[in-house]
Amino acid sequence: MTQVKAGDKVRMHYTGTLEDGTTFDSSAGREPLEFTVGSGEIIPGLDNAVPGMVPGDTKKVTVPPTEAYGEHDPARAQTVPRDQIPDHIPTEVGTQLQLQTPDGQTVPVVVADVNEAEVTLDANHPLAGKALVFDVELVEIV
Repeated sequence: MTQVKAGDKVRMHYTGTLEDGTTFDSSAGREPLEFTVGSGEIIPGLDNAVPGMVPGDTKKVTVPPTEAYGEHDPARAQTVPRDQIPDHIPTEVGTQLQLQTPDGQTVPVVVADVNEAEVTLDANHPLAGKALVFDVELVEIV
């Protein structure tokens, strides 16, 4: 059987969990994920695990933060006075919002903390700083 190599388009099923077993994403009940190996379409740690697999192979891959969404960067969290946030903007912890930078770029943020006086907005990817565990099954080389 042909082994996967860089440049191949592949289809795979996967379940992504945190180290505590919490599932954060899965292709279960959906079409397999399709991507070109080595193209940067998926996180590097998972992309690097696929070469050498053949259709039907399964594998468990643990991806460190440096090969996924990076380490959590405290500089990407900002605390703003609560009275500077319009009343119609939700500020419950976990709420995803979008901010616009002075140059017009949109930045996704999550409300990380709220108290009487301040709201902390975090622009880190929600999975930054976390090791990710993937159970993968290579379905086919397209």
